[in-house]
Amino acid sequence: MFMEGSFQNLIMKAISGVSGNSIENYSMKFDSSTKIKSVLQLFEVLPEEERIMVDVLRQIILEYLPITCKEKISFNVPFFFGKKGICIIWPATIPRGGIKEGVLLGFWYGNKLIDEDNYLTHGSNKQIFYKIFKTAEEIDEDAIVKLLKEATRIDSLWKKE
Repeated sequence: MFMEGSFQNLIMKAISGVSGNSIENYSMKFDSSTKIKSVLQLFEVLPEEERIMVDVLRQIILEYLPITCKEKISFNVPFFFGKKGICIIWPATIPRGGIKEGVLLGFWYGNKLIDEDNYLTHGSNKQIFYKIFKTAEEIDEDAIVKLLKEATRIDSLWKKE
């Protein structure tokens, strides 16, 4: 349940987590030949606003996905999966995401989600539905949690491969 001030706490936690000396001094332009292997390495190449958005989205996802779901870096971005893919966070700085600015939160089987609030954009992909955030303040935790719960319900219906 969304609690008063919890979104601001997520943003403040994200800012304090990415603005310390360990990351602040490493921000650089992304080289498409680079193979990102960790979230820390990803944060090193992202501009501050993208780092904050990625961190806030990761915190929401990690808090609400079941413990059986995992995160890995795939195509240089955070990818979350259970039996199959659930969602992906794709910052504009990382090539091949199809966006020029902001951070994309994509749901792998978005076409199967019940999105009563029409929060996600359907775009040209028939399967992956998404939302693009230009600022951390645009992130709606309640809407994302609702979609995550629906996505994990759908994931639980898949047969284990």
